[in-house]
Amino acid sequence: MSDQDRKDDLDILDISEEDETSKESSDETSEEKTKDEKTTEEDYDKDTEYEDVCFICRRPESKAGRMFKLPNHISVCSDCMHKTMDTVSQFDYQGLLNSTSNMNNDKKESKRFPNISFVNIADLQGDGGIPNRQKLKRKKHKENADAAFDVKNLPAPHRIKAQLDDYVVGQDYAKKVISVAVYNHYKRVATGTMDDIEIEKSNILLLGPTGCGKTYLVKTLAKLLDVPLAIADATSLTEAGYIGDDIESVISKLLAAADNDVDRAERGIVFIDEIDKIAKKKNTTSRDVSGESVQQGMLKLLEGADVEVPVGANSKNAMVPLTTINTRNILFICGGAFSDLEEIIKQRLSKQTSIGFNAQLKDSMDEEKDILKKVTVEDIKKFGMIPEFVGRLPIICPMDSLTKESYIKILKEPKNAILKQYQKLLALDEVKLNFEDSALEAIAEKAMERDTGARALRAIIEEFMLDIMYEIPKDDNIGEVTITGDYINGTGGPLIQIRTESVHPKAIEKEEETKAEPEQKAQEPQKPEPQNFYEV
Repeated sequence: MSDQDRKDDLDILDISEEDETSKESSDETSEEKTKDEKTTEEDYDKDTEYEDVCFICRRPESKAGRMFKLPNHISVCSDCMHKTMDTVSQFDYQGLLNSTSNMNNDKKESKRFPNISFVNIADLQGDGGIPNRQKLKRKKHKENADAAFDVKNLPAPHRIKAQLDDYVVGQDYAKKVISVAVYNHYKRVATGTMDDIEIEKSNILLLGPTGCGKTYLVKTLAKLLDVPLAIADATSLTEAGYIGDDIESVISKLLAAADNDVDRAERGIVFIDEIDKIAKKKNTTSRDVSGESVQQGMLKLLEGADVEVPVGANSKNAMVPLTTINTRNILFICGGAFSDLEEIIKQRLSKQTSIGFNAQLKDSMDEEKDILKKVTVEDIKKFGMIPEFVGRLPIICPMDSLTKESYIKILKEPKNAILKQYQKLLALDEVKLNFEDSALEAIAEKAMERDTGARALRAIIEEFMLDIMYEIPKDDNIGEVTITGDYINGTGGPLIQIRTESVHPKAIEKEEETKAEPEQKAQEPQKPEPQNFYEV
């Protein structure tokens, strides 16, 4: 083979190697391009998910209109851009330059440039200066938007009640009323106004003693239906302009629970607790800013109106974007104890008669616990609720007071019962926790004495479980603990069973540690004893 042929072969090899390297580099560049395209698509999806907010006036795109895009993700609405341009164009810069040359320092300070504040662009990297909690999600178009509730997929009332039975003990009448009301409400939301017949909204008023499960029932309902829920306390609400939470702050909480998604918030549930505390005050001459005025302010929310609420804050200010929410499809549930309402019902039924057969009737009514089931609209008006407010809560649902049997069922029957929670806590330490029937009866009796409802159960259990939960981590030989009625009543102690068949893994670890300690000490070099230099 000649030298020329060898050179040609080497050239061919070099060309093939160059082709392979070029292919590899092209593959790498294509992979990088696809990664960049994916990241840009993800960033675009994140950007398009939320509305743009004007950096100056803090209005969202749905209210301010089209935005001007500036570097560093800053958006400015057309109104603010025009005002800025007008301010800059109308300023006499030439006159300022000519006049300031012959002015002293005081006059120079009086003639300044327009009031334009400059910001550090480095502080606005990424989000344009708008916090994530103040960003508003875009509304979906009606053509592309998925129906929040499909009538075919909407659970029937008996299915809703069956799901509530797994978590809420008793209150069968209340669960039946709420299941039907919620089913009809979201059926109305899903269908909309298809013809001239417009179905009006039916809000709910829950009446019942404290601790009977009003708030827990609403929380469970919202969790099962997967709708945003806002819980507000009526005691903190005041008339607009006074110290306290405005009535619109309730809708702000609902918007925050919906992750700033207006479409989801407009189909959510609002639960206003302690509604009986805003009853009209009697024998007062001053303005009732936390009573009758709050009831009047809530009328538009209950019936359905457009409410302007801040995004990511409870109060309106210049630095918070605002949005409009329609409360027409929001289900309002109000709850309260209405402690003095029982006396009003008894007076109406007995007619304050103290002779003959009516006297025995009055005594029987004094002993009756579920007197709230006989409530009427007139009784609620007499309690202090204005007629316009009661008229916007057409469904009145009294709840049962808790008995000893219901307390025992609450302890052990629900999926997340209190006893199951403590059994799971001790199971993490591989200790089995049991409760005797006498212990459950003793806990129920103590809860009835406290008269604070189901909330008293956890407080009672925490008291006698404190020493047990303190001692179990200390002793790894404990395998089973049984709570007795004598221990609850303070006349005995719990039954503790020591492990016999198997050894706790923590005990094995401790034994190994104790065995390893003398070996480590033997391996360590011994320090020389200190010498006393004063000895001769």
